[in-house]
Amino acid sequence: MTPLRQRRLIVAVVVVVGAATTLALAVTALQQNLEFFYLPDKVVAGEVPTGKRVRAGGLVADGSIKRNETDLQVQFILRDLDGASFPVEYTGLLPNLFKEGQGAIVSGVLDESGVFQADQVLAKHDENYMPPEVAHLISKSE
Repeated sequence: MTPLRQRRLIVAVVVVVGAATTLALAVTALQQNLEFFYLPDKVVAGEVPTGKRVRAGGLVADGSIKRNETDLQVQFILRDLDGASFPVEYTGLLPNLFKEGQGAIVSGVLDESGVFQADQVLAKHDENYMPPEVAHLISKSE
């Protein structure tokens, strides 16, 4: 093998090893930041891994919101239309659109007792939502 071919082979091997290392690091980083989304029926069925960060969503059950008087802790139940539901605990400020009967998505960890320990709550509005300012402008123009 000539010295030129030997250098080319070494360069090709280094490029392939470098590309494989970069790909392995990228896949590892993506897996660590990946959050799966589950509906209440999957949570109740035990398909959600405990102790792993996930997202879950559903409707806030009517009459289920209980606030702690001494701090910002809130407990509520997320349900789906088929009746499956699970309890959620969250400490922090809730979004303005969060209320009973509305859709919500929680992000956090399911503990061993089946309670979802949320560290983020997102409230979903319906498709017909319109900011009050826009509604006011539309009503003025009519």
